[in-house]
Amino acid sequence: MTNQATRRVTGAVIGFSASLIALSACSGTRKQRESAQVQPPPTQSNEVSRSVLREDTIILLTRLTNHENAQVRANAIEALSIVPSRLDAILPVALGDENAGVRTVAAMTVGKTRSCELAPLCEPLLHDPSPFARLAAIFAQSACDDERHTEELAYFLLKHESIRVRAQAAFVLGELGNASSTALLRHAAAQGAGRASDAQYRLLQLQIAEALAKLGDEGQRDILVAALFVSRPEDLEATALATQILGEIQSRKSAPELKNLIAYRDEQGMAMPAEIRLGAGVALARLGGFGPGDAERLSELALEYAHNPSPLLRAQVAILRGQIGRSAEVEILRQMLNDRNPLVQVAAGSGILRASISGDFAGIRP
Repeated sequence: MTNQATRRVTGAVIGFSASLIALSACSGTRKQRESAQVQPPPTQSNEVSRSVLREDTIILLTRLTNHENAQVRANAIEALSIVPSRLDAILPVALGDENAGVRTVAAMTVGKTRSCELAPLCEPLLHDPSPFARLAAIFAQSACDDERHTEELAYFLLKHESIRVRAQAAFVLGELGNASSTALLRHAAAQGAGRASDAQYRLLQLQIAEALAKLGDEGQRDILVAALFVSRPEDLEATALATQILGEIQSRKSAPELKNLIAYRDEQGMAMPAEIRLGAGVALARLGGFGPGDAERLSELALEYAHNPSPLLRAQVAILRGQIGRSAEVEILRQMLNDRNPLVQVAAGSGILRASISGDFAGIRP
């Protein structure tokens, strides 16, 4: 599970729009224990009001922001960004967290939710040892109209030794939405890979394509769709990233390619990896405008992996159900709050909050 802090690039955390899993820089724990520190609320009857379910979910996520596992803390903060008023007391603490990934998520959340009263608290992160945290601090302050450090983004994008940091800088520029960044991003796209591998360079190109798309360049869709076609195992990370981006930029013209990615079978009848299929499902659900049977097929996709032993896949299932947003999906998400893994609990909580945006948990959200 994000998809908007250091999002899809490994090295920090997944971004706001994407799934809330695979936060590689947040993998450490305060104490190495496998069991969840926080127990979810007890299963409730079907008659309980949805407003109570929503409130219980917020309470659970709030508790999980103090979990021993940094990945859980970061994901819970990101999930609560859907209801930013509940983060007023959490973000100031998270900005000083011992884990760089959590600090990054917190600062990105300040900017994304425009919690500008907290922007001054991000200033110490401008000198953080983590370049991802520094980028997040620049984003938070720039999003709140403090552009003193915006020019530093050019250094991170063009000159930083880590290509993943450069990719994150491109993401931040796209999130800020300033059209004047277009020329800078095009210049970055024209640079060579340097010492980076082909796979890493491709990820950078996709992040730049996303940023340009957010700034109005509709021609970037072709670059993103091309990444859906896998020819080598090392292409899979780019494919996963491309699916997330197409969902985020609301590329409805890409729906046929995303559907094909889910349905694909090779000559031996093998499907694409589960992470790719579920990622494509989440992207499709984000596009909305379902045709006849589309929502049912996405529900069937979620059911296919619902009991997978991997908590990361179960978390993706929860994210998919939340994006579908129907009452039946929310009921299943309520049950998933009792999952044995706290990462799945967070993803289920995020799904419930996303589905509740419609106000009544009913129907498919536009």
